[in-house]
Amino acid sequence: MASWPLFSNSTGARFFAAVVPFLNCARLLTYGLGFYSDEALVKSVTREGKREELLRGPLYYVIVLLIIVLVFWRDSPIGIISLSMMSGGDGFADIVGRRFGSLKLPFNDKKSWVGSAAMFISGFLLSALMLSYFSWLGYIQVSWDQAIGKLVLVALAATAVECIPVTDVVDDNISVPLATMLVAFLLFGNTAN
Repeated sequence: MASWPLFSNSTGARFFAAVVPFLNCARLLTYGLGFYSDEALVKSVTREGKREELLRGPLYYVIVLLIIVLVFWRDSPIGIISLSMMSGGDGFADIVGRRFGSLKLPFNDKKSWVGSAAMFISGFLLSALMLSYFSWLGYIQVSWDQAIGKLVLVALAATAVECIPVTDVVDDNISVPLATMLVAFLLFGNTAN
């Protein structure tokens, strides 16, 4: 997402930017389905080191990234916030929660208080940073007196969805960005005011 401003302002730029997530989708499908083997890839992006895991969380993540690039691109705060919550928030929640998360949530023993706090804080901060970045470059306009409170609500919603114990039914690489898109759309519309 930080590289999006490097692309031209042409209509086709978003499609060109979508090439990388598309190729990652193809790569994950190719290795996940067993057409080729790459143990280094499996170890680097899976939790249990099983090839089939490439077809779940990592693939969902890349598909959501692909959709965000194609639908929202750099002109809408919805995509910017959603991707920030997914990559910054959910990414840090996993890292921090695994390392320091001994105190589990009472309703979900797979998630911890510290992981949820990391989700909220890092998702909020990355969203604010990326909105500032795209605003500074002139792609969106941000009214910070309103945007901060809205970002807090989006981060709370994303954190709540991330810690709901339904990961066996819906992967959080799908539920977090979808919930974030919905809440961001309701609060921001297509502008960052």
